[in-house]
Amino acid sequence: MSGLSFRRLAFMLLFAFLVWSSSTGTCHARRGKHWRHSRAASASLSKKKAKSHGSGSHHHGGSKSKSKAPSPPKQVTPPPPEKKGSENFNVLDFGAKGDGDTDDTKAFQAAWASACKVEASTIVVPSEYVFLVGPISFSGPYCEANIVFQLDGTIIAPTNAKAWGSGLLWWIEFTKLRGITIRGNGVIDGKGSVWWQDSPFDDPVDDEAKLIIPLNRTAEQNSPIPINSKLGSKMPSTKPTALRFYGSFNVTVTGITIQNSPQCHLKFDNCMGVSVYEISVSSPGDSLNTDGIHLQNSKDVLIHSTNLACGDDCVSIQTGCSNVYIHNVNCGPGHGISIGGLGRDSTKACVSNITVRDIIMHNTMNGVRIKTWQGGSGSVQGVLFSNIQVTEVELPIVIDQFYCDKGKCKNQTSAVALSGITYERIKGTYTVKPVHFACSDSLPCMDVTLTGIELKPLQERYHMYDPFCWQTFGELTTPAVPPIDCLQIGKPSSNRIQSDHDSC
Repeated sequence: MSGLSFRRLAFMLLFAFLVWSSSTGTCHARRGKHWRHSRAASASLSKKKAKSHGSGSHHHGGSKSKSKAPSPPKQVTPPPPEKKGSENFNVLDFGAKGDGDTDDTKAFQAAWASACKVEASTIVVPSEYVFLVGPISFSGPYCEANIVFQLDGTIIAPTNAKAWGSGLLWWIEFTKLRGITIRGNGVIDGKGSVWWQDSPFDDPVDDEAKLIIPLNRTAEQNSPIPINSKLGSKMPSTKPTALRFYGSFNVTVTGITIQNSPQCHLKFDNCMGVSVYEISVSSPGDSLNTDGIHLQNSKDVLIHSTNLACGDDCVSIQTGCSNVYIHNVNCGPGHGISIGGLGRDSTKACVSNITVRDIIMHNTMNGVRIKTWQGGSGSVQGVLFSNIQVTEVELPIVIDQFYCDKGKCKNQTSAVALSGITYERIKGTYTVKPVHFACSDSLPCMDVTLTGIELKPLQERYHMYDPFCWQTFGELTTPAVPPIDCLQIGKPSSNRIQSDHDSC
């Protein structure tokens, strides 16, 4: 029995061993068979790829679908090509000397001729040089777009009469361009003293000067500046604007200083999309007709973060201007910020959507002013003067529809219509009269709103007057200092309706 049991046990152990060996070998055999199949499939796929793509193919792996082409390998993106128009054109490379005596006009013209052909090119006027440049026009309309005029040096105007011929309306002009930028830390110096000295009294005097009567009744005269032109000859009666833009789109002026212009410092005519910021304008307070920034027939204009000191309006807004936004500007000396004069010689004037806010004015003749000539037509609509801080300003708030900068002007019934004029938070000190509203008899000023007016007298050397209003209608939303009782509340009982010819 025991022998039988032993044999049975041994048989069972042998059987178990054989079963275990068989299962282990089968597992290894299957594994090896799968590996061999995978390698063969991979080799076969490589041969197929070699046939279809050539021996130079570096594709890895593949799709099981025969109809779908394998994905291309991931490639490193090469650096982008150099941006078209990244070229610089240094005026020194075109023959400019920059010594302040040599006439560099032709070198500037040559640099422009080359830059004009290249989109987004840059003309470089390097620092530490002084370039004498005569009257010059950087002209389109066939120039490429987005040219930059990098002004880091100084450009000065000639001071001899011969360079100006019989007189010109501008000195440096950019015309019919798309996307033109002047930027840098440089200076444009018009050398205007030779012009002011040669004709100190032949220019028209600002009309508001008649309201400013010294206490001793003696009219103040500007003494001529004792500087003569180099050749000793009289400068032309037509004085040039220092820097003018005409018929251009997307214009930017930033960083530069414009000083001592014979007439206006910076002018925009027939431009659309204008941005002026962080510039300085500087000329003496008694230099005649030297407006800081002059706008005419220009739309979508932004002026901010700028210092304007001159002998006339810090900013002058003329006919054809709309969507003008001026803020954070220091003004003084000068004649303040003005709309007009409009309607001269019976012309039609249209101005709309003007905002002037966050302004500091010191020692100016006017603060914020609208001035129109009798006999004109058209309208001024939608004007906001807000948060204006005035210090020692002779006439902080002015509307004058009887403007006349010559000896005598005849009375006329037609006028440029004024409506929707808002003054808010005009505060500070005045030296002659806080408010002067002189509106047309036939077309009174309408919808004039005053809020937060606080103006205190500062007796200096002029006779002082109370607020004055004539044919001015609107509302006082808060008490004013001093009281502006002359403003007529509401609307006029009768008012001539403008004809279609008059309206804008």
